[in-house]
Amino acid sequence: MARIVVIGAGMGAMAAAARLAVAGHRVTVYERAATYGGAVGRFERDGFAFDTGPGLLQLPAVYRDLFVKTGKEPLEACVDLVQVDPAARHVFADGTEVPLPNASRAGVVSALDGALGAGAGERWGDFLVRAREAWDRTRRPLLEEPLWSDWQVLGEREPYPALRQRRLLRTRTAGRLAEVGAWELGDPRLTALLESYALAYGLDPRAVPASAAVLPYMEHAFGAWYVRGGIRELARAVYERCVARRVEFAFGAEVVSVTEKDGRASGVELRDGTVTEADFVVGGPPELLRSLTGHDELYAGEAPGQRPEPPSCGKAVVCLALRGPREAGAVHRTVVHTVDRAEELDHTFGAGAAAPRPTVWVDRPDDPRLRPDDAHESVVLTATVPSLARHDWAAAGAADAFADRMVAAAERAVPDLRARVLWREVRTPLHTERETGTRGGGVPAPALAGADGTRLRPGNATRVPGLFAVGGWAHPGGGLPHAGMSGSLVAGLIVEGPDFRGSQ
Repeated sequence: MARIVVIGAGMGAMAAAARLAVAGHRVTVYERAATYGGAVGRFERDGFAFDTGPGLLQLPAVYRDLFVKTGKEPLEACVDLVQVDPAARHVFADGTEVPLPNASRAGVVSALDGALGAGAGERWGDFLVRAREAWDRTRRPLLEEPLWSDWQVLGEREPYPALRQRRLLRTRTAGRLAEVGAWELGDPRLTALLESYALAYGLDPRAVPASAAVLPYMEHAFGAWYVRGGIRELARAVYERCVARRVEFAFGAEVVSVTEKDGRASGVELRDGTVTEADFVVGGPPELLRSLTGHDELYAGEAPGQRPEPPSCGKAVVCLALRGPREAGAVHRTVVHTVDRAEELDHTFGAGAAAPRPTVWVDRPDDPRLRPDDAHESVVLTATVPSLARHDWAAAGAADAFADRMVAAAERAVPDLRARVLWREVRTPLHTERETGTRGGGVPAPALAGADGTRLRPGNATRVPGLFAVGGWAHPGGGLPHAGMSGSLVAGLIVEGPDFRGSQ
């Protein structure tokens, strides 16, 4: 039985802790904050409750596997997991609306043909076929296996089979996601639909490789799922599974350094001076591990993307307590697209002026556990925004001014929204940095193939024997399913050793 210290109680860290405890190890988790879950947060007031992190879950199979492998109770016995339908309603800049059925390619094709005109659905359906090919080529090395030592093979070949385009006697193929939309989809609304999946993860569709096509494919293939009581309930279930497997938690306990002995990680030191010895240390963001160890070159053969600049994008979240009931026929999620996408992308990823009305994700769960009674409604608005590195969210009025634009945009999806607001809570990357310790308040994106490896994340093993990285800033990147897989990979590397190649 090994002694294992886990730094942080995020979703990936807890997934690793539960698996390691079941393997017979003694696991202690030190979390600087007062609670678990990391970015999977919750805000409560006056009988209202809101998810401040992810609102929906993709690839629930990752967490089903976690619960199967760590105990007799399956995931569905611990949380009420439901598939939302439609997966989302999209409101485009020209006023066109289309609800996209959940996990139904034929249904999506039909819906797009009906809303955007004949042929639109077929083009999107053909795109999904190509996106599936990219998924099939990258699923194992990017999600289910530790990052290979010869990671270069993931960067050399673009896995998305872009269509060849003839233009002015020249042949071209899309290398960026925005080019896929412009050259292959043939409708600005389809392009906006495609690019919104990248934007949701804080990715600039003009810069990310075409392999980002796997992001919409994940939703269309595996569906969008909700946990009754909010996604925070998933974090609660994972935490309770850890406790049931005798994982020890210490909250309000900040790790200030990783100790080493004979060139190997040997434990951690807390801010109060306490030193805990360990055979293995599992940490959070690689940048944090560099500061805790003092090792600048922490990874062997790092890919260019494994030493990223400070994260440039975060999330603005507006929690709305509304008077009046949720109207009949309201959908769980609506994506309200910006009226000027170029301006929005310039603002979010460059140096452009603030977008007047950003793309906003409107979540309206029909969930009695999130509201005081049926005469009220709990609504969450989310937008991708610049992080603290490029925007002063602490400036007087900055957060409220942006929240006003988000509410104005969301009113296209929720009639009379502003008149129904009792109160609101506005959260920005400033809150993310304070609560999770992530520098700049950024949100990690999933790892992507292509682009010479610049969209990969640092591997889970480090140059320091016994020290591992887990969570969204390590392989395989951000997102709830990726965090869960990160925990699985770290546990496998510790239990089975460096030859571990992922679960079969």
